[in-house]
Amino acid sequence: MDLQKQDLQQQNAPAVSELRASDAERDRIADILHDALAEGRLTADEHAERVEGVLRAKTVGELEVFIRDLPAAHRQGPGSSPAPAPHRPTAGAIPIDPDDNVVAVFSGAVRKGRWRAGRRIHAYAVFGSVEIDLSEALFDHQQVVVKSFAIFGSVEIRVPENVSLRGTGSGVLGSFEVDTLDSGDPQAPIVYVDGWAVLGSIEARPKRGKVVADILDRVQRKVDRSLRKHLGH
Repeated sequence: MDLQKQDLQQQNAPAVSELRASDAERDRIADILHDALAEGRLTADEHAERVEGVLRAKTVGELEVFIRDLPAAHRQGPGSSPAPAPHRPTAGAIPIDPDDNVVAVFSGAVRKGRWRAGRRIHAYAVFGSVEIDLSEALFDHQQVVVKSFAIFGSVEIRVPENVSLRGTGSGVLGSFEVDTLDSGDPQAPIVYVDGWAVLGSIEARPKRGKVVADILDRVQRKVDRSLRKHLGH
């Protein structure tokens, strides 16, 4: 019976072309069209018409139509999965000294709202609690390290759900929990949470419903720049 159920589920599963298109897939198709325009494979009018269609496309299959006659479509399909984010920051990308210190000693400390996240943030919770909320933060750098120390205290980190999240740490009579997260956009910020907890806790999770708006606006910005360039504005 289980095999029959699996067969029915596979038969009823939608084809890849029927799946809803993501912003990362639209971004990738827009890049292919831009390259085709630069190579002379498309005229400015054809490029503008196809890009407009990309922005309106709802499914992966609808996106494929706009690059079906281009060589790049056969080298890189719109449904291909991006490589996962690396587990460690790029060597030399993160400074040794922190850009920001968040300290709570017998108290509480919070970073939240619209603030600029530096490349390295240090969080110290000693008989206290630290909350670092990156869900509305401005990311000036793709890689951000949050170094956390919890001693008889807690460090709670929240990130937008369209970034990548990695964690390396441990707990001594405490807990270190980081929910690994992979963004569909290879250019999305990557947040690395490192540290250790002694009789305390360190927790990092995505905040559902919160996204980095800059990532979602990237396609439109590219399209606007391209159209202005080729229309002489």
